[in-house]
Amino acid sequence: MNILEAHHLQKTYRTQGKPIVAVKNVSLSIAPNQVLAFLGPNGAGKTTTIKMIAGLILPDNGSVRIVGHDPFREPKTLGQLGAVLEGNRNLYWRLTPEENLEYFGVLRGLSQRVARQRTHTLLERFGLAEKRRKTVQTLSRGMQQKLAIAVALIHDPPLLLLDEPTLGLDVEATESVKRLVREIAAEGRAILLTTHQLNIAEELSDRVAIIHQGEILLEEPTPDLIQQFSGSTYLIELEQELDSDRISKIAALGSTITANTIQIPNADTLYPIMAILNPLPIHRIEREQANLTDIFLKVIQQ
Repeated sequence: MNILEAHHLQKTYRTQGKPIVAVKNVSLSIAPNQVLAFLGPNGAGKTTTIKMIAGLILPDNGSVRIVGHDPFREPKTLGQLGAVLEGNRNLYWRLTPEENLEYFGVLRGLSQRVARQRTHTLLERFGLAEKRRKTVQTLSRGMQQKLAIAVALIHDPPLLLLDEPTLGLDVEATESVKRLVREIAAEGRAILLTTHQLNIAEELSDRVAIIHQGEILLEEPTPDLIQQFSGSTYLIELEQELDSDRISKIAALGSTITANTIQIPNADTLYPIMAILNPLPIHRIEREQANLTDIFLKVIQQ
């Protein structure tokens, strides 16, 4: 069973008496152990969709199910969800990590004893035990973000909403948060990830959904999407420049030579060119591969 099922969501607002359709017939699903990157430009309908999933606004049409239950008819269902919002809205900055975790644990229905036990476990797991009695405002941005994720997990929810989890982090903190996201998904949770850092989305996601002007333009497994948009061009980089004889032979096969790099437009001529190059040392060979940034721009500009 999918942890999240959202079907045919629609939401229309009125501005100065005119209807503005924010979300049109949006459907999403996320299985256990899965990260869905939910991508779109500003104003595309991401936030409205997420608010409907989180039970913050009522859809005009459509349905949401979290672990098979309707959060609008069964409000306790929202206890199956954890969220990390972009910005500084996840924590009390004058409290310590320990106090934040225990407070939010009790707020979300845990007993004081269980909240304290889970707080200890999460502080150890997230590398925050030594900082447990420091106020949040004194922690680094990376530690604050890890604590925000820990707070979202204090009640052990199966569904996690992550909004810009690595924004503003340095390289080390980014890698640490990415590792945690992978671990959290591997435990059986479903993760809905929203970010404008498309390289992060490409690394972490199992599937991608792109929304634009309130509509889902595509939803596919990430590897399939990358393969679909990747070309058939190969690049060969040599450790030295080519002699004129090899250049003429390779050019005759339709490839382009620039200094010590050969661009081969299709795989059919790859091995004949390799034969021409033999025994010259080759630095690298790679197939041209699309990235999620290129794909995103192509899709929304169609």
